[in-house]
Amino acid sequence: MTRVLIASDSFKGSATSVEVANYIATGAHQADPTIQVTTVPIADGGEGTVASVLAAVGGEMRQETVIGPLGQSVQAHWGMIDATTAIIEVAEAAGLNLAKDDLDPMLTTTYGVGQLVKAALDQGAQKIYIGLGGSATNDGGIGMAQALGGHFYDAKGQELAYGGNGMLQLDHVDLTELDRRLQSATIVGLTDVANPLTGPQGASAVFGPQKGATKETIQILDRGLDHLNQVLMDYQKRSCGNLPGAGAAGGTGFGILTFLGGRLEPGIEQIMRLTKLDDRIAQADLVITGEGQIDGQSLMGKAPIGIARLAKKHQLPVILIAGSIGDNIQAVYNAGVDLVLSSTVTPMSVDQAIANVQPLLTQAGYTALKAFNLDAVVVK
Repeated sequence: MTRVLIASDSFKGSATSVEVANYIATGAHQADPTIQVTTVPIADGGEGTVASVLAAVGGEMRQETVIGPLGQSVQAHWGMIDATTAIIEVAEAAGLNLAKDDLDPMLTTTYGVGQLVKAALDQGAQKIYIGLGGSATNDGGIGMAQALGGHFYDAKGQELAYGGNGMLQLDHVDLTELDRRLQSATIVGLTDVANPLTGPQGASAVFGPQKGATKETIQILDRGLDHLNQVLMDYQKRSCGNLPGAGAAGGTGFGILTFLGGRLEPGIEQIMRLTKLDDRIAQADLVITGEGQIDGQSLMGKAPIGIARLAKKHQLPVILIAGSIGDNIQAVYNAGVDLVLSSTVTPMSVDQAIANVQPLLTQAGYTALKAFNLDAVVVK
C-alpha cells in the first residue's frame, strides 16, 4: 500500500491549505483507491498560518476584537497551541484582505497586531509566534508597539498618528511603559522574506506597491523607516535595520526585533518543526506539496521548497502542484522537486481558476498519482 503525505500551502484567494490538501487527496484516491493519505496543513507565516498550525497539531482557536489596518474594528483569530505557546498572524489584524479597496500604507497600522500579542500574554503565553505575511502596513511596527505601551512623539510632544505617514515627524520615543511581560516572553517572527528595512530591497520599495503605494509615497515611506531606524539607534544604541527579515510586513519584522526584543526565523522551518512534519514524512512513500504560484523566487523561504528539501532527507519523491508556473522552474527542480504539475491545464482567466479550484485540484491529484504509479511501473 502506497502511503502519500500531502502538505500544501494555501492557494491564496481560492482555497485554504486544508481545502487544497483535501481536494488533492480526493483526486489521488480516485487514481488509486488503495493508497493511504495523510494531510498536514502548512503555511509559511502568511495568511492562514494560525488555522494551519492548529489544524495540524491541535490547540485552541481564539478570537479578539482589535483595531484593524484602517482603524476599524475587526475580529481577529489567533491560537493557543498549548498552555504557554501562542500563535498569531499579522494578516488577521492588519492584512491586505482587511483594507481591500482602501489600501494606503501611509495610513494603515499594526496596532491590532500588538493587541493580539497582549491578548496572548493575558492568556499566559510565554512563547508567541507571529506570522508576518500578508500585511497592508508599512509603519515599522510602531502601531504594534503603541498597543503594548510604547510611545512615539513628534517635536511638539504629540503622539504620532497611525500609519507610515507620520514617521518623518518622529522626534523621540519612550519605551519605558512597554508591557513588562515582554521581557520574559520569547517572541518569534515567522517570515518567508529576507529583505532589510530600507533601500532598494527594503519594505517600501519591494512590497509597497502591492499595498497601494505610489512611486512618490514609496520614497516617503522609505525615508520614514530610515528615520525611525536612526531615532531607535540613538535610543537603544543598536541597529536592526539591516538584519534579514527586518523589512517583513512593512517593517513589522524590525518592530519585533527592536520593540519586542524578539527574533526572526524562516516561517516554513518553524512550521515544519511545530507540525512534526519530519516524523510524518519519514512514514511516507510519496510527498505531494503545492502553492498557488511557483517559480524560481519560490526558493526564498516558500513552503513547498522547504517541504521538498525535508522529503529529500528521506530520499522520497516529491510532486508539486501549482496554480500557475512561472519563470526559472529549473531552480525548483534543483531544489528537490521531482515533478511540477499545473492545476490549470487549459487556458483560463484567474477568476475562472479560482471559481473552479476544487475540480482543478482534484484532477491534479489524480494526475499526480498516475504519474507516480507510472514511474513505479517503469522502474520495475
